Amino acid sequence: MAKDQRTKDKSAEGSGIRMSSQESVNALVEQFIGRTGARGEVTQVKAKILSGRNEGRSMRRNVKGPVKVGDLITLRETEIEARRIKGRDGH
Repeated sequence: MAKDQRTKDKSAEGSGIRMSSQESVNALVEQFIGRTGARGEVTQVKAKILSGRNEGRSMRRNVKGPVKVGDLITLRETEIEARRIKGRDGH
């Protein structure tokens, strides 16, 4: 006799994270700011939003993978900006 296991699907309910209903948008990489992450695997860039509600806004974003100035990146959301990287000179 196998006992019937009941589990709750927690993927959508009560996660506290709300994705906006808008589609992903493209952004143009304008400036390379620096490397971050435990091993330097993340690049922080300044990107200009090309469409959507925040069109024309420049914001700081973290990008994983190879990226250079002039590249197009796809953002799932445009509400949250990345924290500044702490520099060597204290800024």
